Amino acid sequence: MEDFGVYAVFGVNGPPQRLLRAGGSCRVSVAVPPSVRQVVLFSSGPWGDRICVDAQLDDADRIPITIGKLTPYNKCLSWEQWEEDTWTDSVTLNVNLVGGHLLKADWSEPELMVAVTEYTPKDAAAPLAARELNGKRKREEEEGDDDDNKATKRGDEENVCPNGAADKTAPLRKVRGQSKGGQKLCTGGAGASKMKAAASGAAETHATVGRAPPQSAARTKSRPARTPTQPAPLVGPSGRWGQTLCPIDAQTAFLIGGQGARMQFCKDPMWKLCTEDTSWVAAETLAEGPTPESRIGHTAVYDPDSRRIFVFGGSKNKKWFNDVHILDTRSWKWTMVEAQGKVPPLAYHSCSMFRGELFVLGGVFPRPNPEPDGCSDSLYIFDPHLSIWYQPIVTGDKPSPRSGHSACVMQERKIYVFGGWDTPVCYNDMYMLDLGLMEFSAVKMTGTAPSPRSWHGSAVLSDTQFLIHGGYNGNNALGDAFVFDTDTNSWTEVTLPRLSVPRAGHSVITMATGHRFSEEDVETSGGSGGRTLLVFAGGDNEGNFYSDLTTVAVEELLGAI
Repeated sequence: MEDFGVYAVFGVNGPPQRLLRAGGSCRVSVAVPPSVRQVVLFSSGPWGDRICVDAQLDDADRIPITIGKLTPYNKCLSWEQWEEDTWTDSVTLNVNLVGGHLLKADWSEPELMVAVTEYTPKDAAAPLAARELNGKRKREEEEGDDDDNKATKRGDEENVCPNGAADKTAPLRKVRGQSKGGQKLCTGGAGASKMKAAASGAAETHATVGRAPPQSAARTKSRPARTPTQPAPLVGPSGRWGQTLCPIDAQTAFLIGGQGARMQFCKDPMWKLCTEDTSWVAAETLAEGPTPESRIGHTAVYDPDSRRIFVFGGSKNKKWFNDVHILDTRSWKWTMVEAQGKVPPLAYHSCSMFRGELFVLGGVFPRPNPEPDGCSDSLYIFDPHLSIWYQPIVTGDKPSPRSGHSACVMQERKIYVFGGWDTPVCYNDMYMLDLGLMEFSAVKMTGTAPSPRSWHGSAVLSDTQFLIHGGYNGNNALGDAFVFDTDTNSWTEVTLPRLSVPRAGHSVITMATGHRFSEEDVETSGGSGGRTLLVFAGGDNEGNFYSDLTTVAVEELLGAI
């Protein structure tokens, strides 16, 4: 039987090069030549008790450009320069094997290798020795001036990433167990601006504080190698925003995706939440099949009849998605749907489940450069039984194009759409879609309505009430909460300390739990079981990305009205 190995291909003409092998080093660092614009990483052979292979592309300052993970069910990764705005020259591929019996798994200095970009059997047989590697690096520096100039010209043609040309902050390590687990990016409201730039694709670069002073070329050459340390196992998700948290049953919710500090996509994109003891379990390797690629601004909804989670859309840097991934929670297996019909790539849309079908409304879609990305006002429906997208005939007064809005299904008869924005306008209007007549109508509201906002959280509290919490008004994250009553079409502001923290791009769900998360929940409900509101993650005005889980008994929330 073929031995286990991890291989890489550098460039379209490069041969496969073995990086990891059974009984060898568990950590390898590969200097990617400046001429390489594509990297493919894959495994071959039986995995045995190996868990995963963590892969990371770092820039010259050792700041991650993109990350990925090989598992026994996802055995191939690929990256291209056009997908990653911060990929320039001096890129390093770091590969780390997790799990399995390794003879050299001592977490010492990673083995250094040089990428092979041309097929030369003599060179491809084994990695160069350290002396040969140093000599090759010097020759590349002396002979690579022309290539660097060409690469610079090619780079000038690329769109500028919002954080691509910014001063980079030194990596900040989050302390586990904080009540407000945040990773700070900047102060003075620049964090909210960064969230805006991340979603809209704006080219303006925002400054950050705490950056390291510029280093001279001589110092850069003599920089000592980073001494790796064995990472502590994660006990919960890292700070993030733009993720989805999808309830499955009274004890379980599933977290997918998100973006964290320095606008990097989370290395821990999937977690399973157990509400019995409020514990998290890393879930990326729990299920078989092709998992969705890291993304932000997607949607995930659960169908209780088929017990499946449907993930649709989202974006990652310059890549936009219109794919549908399904997770069967009975077999814990992922499948990707080859759907018929047409639906555009969308992000920051709303997605509602009604009678087994997905109702997707609005969202941002890409336009060819130099046009700005546009917002949609269209309604698309996905039929999982036929694996087909279609657009229904809808009448009435429909919402204007928008993204970052919310949609709540009430009494299995109506969808209420609130807020959102279409740059630079933010909305606080509301529309109702009658699912029997397929007719939109504007809702005339009374009471104290929420201010205009997008990227807010929403959750159904009862047959006639739903919550709007937090969000982003174009300048700041918000920390207020409002309840809307569909019987009276009236708003009521709710003041609770646990819901007063400003945040946007967070997740708000309700779960019919049979227990209480905290003593406060027990006191406010008399100790009986009931529904619980959960608020997770999001970003604030100080540039923090939260990883905390806030819980409030629904009875307490409704009692504060």
